[in-house]
Amino acid sequence: MWRSLSSLPLLAGLALLAGCSTPGFFSGETGGTYREDGEASYYGARHHGKRTASGERFDQNALTAAHRTLPFGTRVKVTNLNNDRSVVVRINDRGPHTRGRLIDLSRRAAEALDMLRSGVAPVRLESLD
Repeated sequence: MWRSLSSLPLLAGLALLAGCSTPGFFSGETGGTYREDGEASYYGARHHGKRTASGERFDQNALTAAHRTLPFGTRVKVTNLNNDRSVVVRINDRGPHTRGRLIDLSRRAAEALDMLRSGVAPVRLESLD
């Protein structure tokens, strides 16, 4: 019994370390920056003026975005893989809340990527911070 109890702190420590890993981050030639491909959507007028998860008010005309795990304030280059247009946004909210989506962009960011008509687009995210 004592033997199994003595390994408990080790198992707890390993579990904590495993929980600290973040998908999409990698090290190597890029210096540990975030890069991930997925689908983007956007949100606009319906949320304009409402509080974001970071506490600031959502401005559909700002270059901001919602991401599930990136820290607030992280600047991310978003590239539309359909047309190669890109824009830099700042993460200030959590989401998207739709399964299969990687990032929710402000209306202005979606406009810069020329994805307003389609509403969604395949994108590549690359952190700049």
